[in-house]
Amino acid sequence: MKTKIALLILFISGNLFAQEQKMTDAEIATFKQDVNLVSKKIKTLSTDFVQYKHLDFLSKDIETSGKMIFKEPGLLQWQYKKPYNYSIVFKNGKILINDEGKKSAVDIGNSKIFGRINKLIVGSVSGNMFDDAAFTISYFKLKGQNLAKFVPKDATLKKYIKQIELTFDKEEATVVQVKLLESSEDYTRIVLKNKVINAKIDDSVFTN
Repeated sequence: MKTKIALLILFISGNLFAQEQKMTDAEIATFKQDVNLVSKKIKTLSTDFVQYKHLDFLSKDIETSGKMIFKEPGLLQWQYKKPYNYSIVFKNGKILINDEGKKSAVDIGNSKIFGRINKLIVGSVSGNMFDDAAFTISYFKLKGQNLAKFVPKDATLKKYIKQIELTFDKEEATVVQVKLLESSEDYTRIVLKNKVINAKIDDSVFTN
């Protein structure tokens, strides 16, 4: 019986290891090159998303969904449609919030943290955030996907974001999932799907 249990543990741990393998230096160079080439071609991007908010004290993740729209160089909108209407626009150095018709604005320029977080969000959407000066980055291979883990070097930012994990489709070299791990055991996981790249998007879309 003990032997069977030991073999089962080895089998499970072997499968887990197989799911996430570290890239070689050559694989990292190829992966970064592919992502950077694709991200440079992305002028606009719209995608549906499902967001899962994991809170350690809750047995079930909080699920919300909506649409994300990006237009270079830095226009970004998150439209939450279910279970409530809520939108956030990053535009001209400001964060514009519309909560069921109740509007407010935050000046990013007044907060270095907001500025860094804004850069992280835009970078994670476009895939253009391989900044070795700002992050300690590790790279892994998954089945049909690649995974990059970013640990902020800035101590202040690290208080808010422990680690960022970007999962890329291996063939398209675009982001399919963003995971933000907070300083506690809580995290936010955003799954992107039904992407449309380089369709015409008018600036008026980013009016909140």
